[in-house]
Amino acid sequence: MALAHAILVSLLDCPSSGYDLAKRFDGSVGFFWDASHQQIYRELSKLEAAGHVWAEVVAQDARPNKKIYSVTDSGTAVLQAWMGRPAEMSPLKDDLLVKLFGGYVVPREVMLAELEHHRQQHQARLAEYRAIAARFFPEPEALSPKGTYQYLTLRSGIYYERSWLTWCEEAIATLRNLPD
Repeated sequence: MALAHAILVSLLDCPSSGYDLAKRFDGSVGFFWDASHQQIYRELSKLEAAGHVWAEVVAQDARPNKKIYSVTDSGTAVLQAWMGRPAEMSPLKDDLLVKLFGGYVVPREVMLAELEHHRQQHQARLAEYRAIAARFFPEPEALSPKGTYQYLTLRSGIYYERSWLTWCEEAIATLRNLPD
């Protein structure tokens, strides 16, 4: 997937300025597609030049004018074509797993501390996902089609975090039980 697709999907949900898109991106698509604000602005310019988004200029008092970006028919067609192609598994790039693979070269406590650090991060992310589910999807069976797709995406994140935490607990227990 390219950043352009993530931006187009986000703009389908709600036309936005680049600033608002970047902020919203952090709390939605940003959970599974990482991009800096600078990358988002750069990609918006390319999408606008290609005719996949258009920008309405909004005059502001005491501030520079801002652009509100919306997806064009061309942008929707790009998304539809992309969504129609099978997605390949994303390659896994994980610093923790590389460290763990070679973890025998450091004292066990180093790897245990690293696993504990990650465990805390994943617990926090799981709590965040559960809060989003409770706030925006209290009755999953009553969701609109759009809401259902978004809910399913969130459920994937919840399952991922739960699975990761199960693995992490196993890894910590295994390392603690290693003979000295």
